[in-house]
Amino acid sequence: MRLEYKINVKDLNLFYGEKQALFDINLGFPTYQTTALIGPSGCGKSSLLRCLNRMNDIVSSAHIKGQVLLDNKNIYSPSVDVVELRTRVGMVFQKPNPFPRSIYENVAYGPRVHRLFKTKAELDEIVEKNLVRAGLFQEVKDRLTQPATRLSGGQQQRLCIARAIAVNPEVILMDEPCSALDPIATAKVEELIDELREKFTIVIVTHNLQQAARVSQQTAFFHSGRLVEAGETGDLFTTPQDERTQGYITGRYG
Repeated sequence: MRLEYKINVKDLNLFYGEKQALFDINLGFPTYQTTALIGPSGCGKSSLLRCLNRMNDIVSSAHIKGQVLLDNKNIYSPSVDVVELRTRVGMVFQKPNPFPRSIYENVAYGPRVHRLFKTKAELDEIVEKNLVRAGLFQEVKDRLTQPATRLSGGQQQRLCIARAIAVNPEVILMDEPCSALDPIATAKVEELIDELREKFTIVIVTHNLQQAARVSQQTAFFHSGRLVEAGETGDLFTTPQDERTQGYITGRYG
């Protein structure tokens, strides 16, 4: 089966000042699939993730060579509106970071900024729909006006996912979204990722190989800023083509 790619990275090199962080990355991210980026700490996977919605723009020393194509259009083209780009390519961070506002206002924030509704009833519907999508509505429906910071860590992370999807992005980037969560909360987020894949293209950075195997259809292994190999998750975990991948997966280093 020939895959359609939502994002294509071509000949990407990333620099922080004089230091090069990524070397000649070529990688496609299939539409409506979850792609896991794995590899030891400092291998470049989070740096690549931040290239996919230009989060590296906020680092003054960062510059890239190469292309990141979203629907075959280079997101680094001077004509690209970065605010609009980040609406299309949302991000969920490692540590849950709800705004210091109510649960309701966290989800309503993006739709307010982008004027995605005409009436209060429409906004109420957007908030409810995305809390339902994030598997959180039943747990919070009676306390939507309470501060989001009162939620548990796992609930906060699902709220951040609800906030990210409330503006109808096409891609969701997740940087170690479960690393601060307990096993029960992690299982809920993983289940959510599987459900969201029907509507969104997802890219997840994870140190947890079991998690990568559970939630992703495609996996890419990085080492020292280079893409070593990528392919279907089952193939990469059972019959890796490179001995460095084999060594990482079997725990010889990492």
